[in-house]
Amino acid sequence: MRKKSETILTTKFLSSILIVFVVSLGLICVYYGSAFAPGIRTSDHLASADGTDPVVGKFSDDVDDRDAAAFDSFDEDLPQRISDIPKSIPVCDSRFSELIPCLDRNLIYQMKLKLNLTLMEHYERHCPPPQRRYNCLIPPPAGYKIPIRWPASRDEVWKVNIPHTHLASEKSDQNWMVVNGDKINFPGGGTHFHYGADKYIASIAKMLKFPDDNLNNGGNIRTVLDVGCGVASFGAYLLPLNIIAMSLAPNDVHENQIQFALERGIPSTLGVLGTKRLPYPSHSFELAHCSRCRIDWLQRDGILLLELDRLLRPGGYFVYSSPEAYSQDQENRRIWFALSNLLGRMCWKVVSKRDQTVIWMKPLSNSCYLKRDLGIQPPLCSSNEDPDASWNVSMKACITPYSKKMHRAKGSELAPWPQRLTAPPPRLDELGISAEKYQEDTEVWRWRVIQYWKQMKSKFEKNSFRNIMDMNSNLGGFAASLNDKDVWVMNVVSVNESSKLKIIYDRGLIGTVHDWCESFSTYPRTYDLLHAWGVFSEIDQRGCSMEDLLFDMDRILRPLGFVILRDKPSVISYIQKFLTALRWDDWSSEVEPKVDALSLDEERVLIARKRLWEDGVATL
Repeated sequence: MRKKSETILTTKFLSSILIVFVVSLGLICVYYGSAFAPGIRTSDHLASADGTDPVVGKFSDDVDDRDAAAFDSFDEDLPQRISDIPKSIPVCDSRFSELIPCLDRNLIYQMKLKLNLTLMEHYERHCPPPQRRYNCLIPPPAGYKIPIRWPASRDEVWKVNIPHTHLASEKSDQNWMVVNGDKINFPGGGTHFHYGADKYIASIAKMLKFPDDNLNNGGNIRTVLDVGCGVASFGAYLLPLNIIAMSLAPNDVHENQIQFALERGIPSTLGVLGTKRLPYPSHSFELAHCSRCRIDWLQRDGILLLELDRLLRPGGYFVYSSPEAYSQDQENRRIWFALSNLLGRMCWKVVSKRDQTVIWMKPLSNSCYLKRDLGIQPPLCSSNEDPDASWNVSMKACITPYSKKMHRAKGSELAPWPQRLTAPPPRLDELGISAEKYQEDTEVWRWRVIQYWKQMKSKFEKNSFRNIMDMNSNLGGFAASLNDKDVWVMNVVSVNESSKLKIIYDRGLIGTVHDWCESFSTYPRTYDLLHAWGVFSEIDQRGCSMEDLLFDMDRILRPLGFVILRDKPSVISYIQKFLTALRWDDWSSEVEPKVDALSLDEERVLIARKRLWEDGVATL
């Protein structure tokens, strides 16, 4: 019996060791296996024998460590760089068809980032380091169709393009969206406007006593921020009123809401009120809107409301539709009184309250702030704070006062829409730009856009373009020149010139600050046309990867979409060699443009069209 017991114990001991070994081996595989995800720049199964990256043909460990001075010899190195360009680029696995590199939760897990979920840090941008960036093309979903054209797209999209129907069932009682055969329809409903955004918008205008119940208010309401926008039906029904909304929502449990909005052709973007300022300058919006947006406005001394305060123009409105505005239960009453107290200390006043909605108005000048008792909270922001700095800048719980000029004028002094599109805005003075230079910029871009359209007019059909991105917007002249077309433009301003974005908003346009050394926060296949003026030269001089930017542009661009690249000849020659590998060879045209007041020395213009991939394309 003793011998038998010893045998059993020995067997159990060996079994335990074996289990520990298997578990340990599994953990090691999981840990190191994460290093071979498609989101990573180089891995053993992709790297060539000499350690070079098979996609860009460079030593990927070193490519982003180069000193910017090394790029002075770009032209001299061009023959070698061109010889390194691959003939083909691999396609990512189909499960990455909706990859957003800087909003990738898998990356957060892999990099073991310690984020505060309560503060929504996990919905903010966290970009992969250079060595972990994907080096393959993002494929469309199986069966992908060219999107339905605007204006029909406002009300329906192809289900196969965004094969997610959970919002249709989850919000079925609110008329967000309805699955209808091979399409998804959008009746125009929302959490607080089940019977249509158009009726809800008219009711807001009536509450504000605007003429003819038109929220446009004679062109004085033009730019709107819609926080927690859902599928952006509120913004969709503002467009007929000549109002453009930046519809904003995070990649949260309703993760495809912004993807649906962009597929519909509605101006929208991914973003969250978390710990960082939104990437917009101060005093950019006439109205902010929150319809059951599920935001705790009282947290951290009202820091999120103070961010809205920074973004609203003098006399701007905050339209709030939520249970706190009407419900009589104890908890909602508590929130309402605390919210009213906070906004009172911020000098906001209730201008209308009806049914489920309350509307506050921000003061026109600094007078109320200066009359507050000493030490009252929240304080005014320090005069050293730049209210327009917005790229990766932490929010602060303070009130952004007006400039002396705005305070004296008791308003923004902007012309009503559409006059404000071309009228020199008052804040030009802050940039040291004269009205003459501004008008010259507008005229140059009008001429350039005419030439672009002539260059590609035989290759696109009516309504081919809806969502357009200007990757280096300067003062917004490119977008202004497209005002007679049924399109909208996301104006992107480089972090190095972020102060110019306020001029774009003052023109009645919308946009964002971005660093093109990083991936843009949008879903794949969301833009019909990308315009890049001098962008590649700029990031190359900073030591960033032009190849990474090409990959991200391909991710953003819809099949059969166009790119317009305007840059120095050597850069255009280099990019042109990538067209086949990127599958941007459906059609292309290169010309030497006429020299104008904005020309950056010698320039070339390359226009290319992305192919529609065939089903069954091989993937990694």
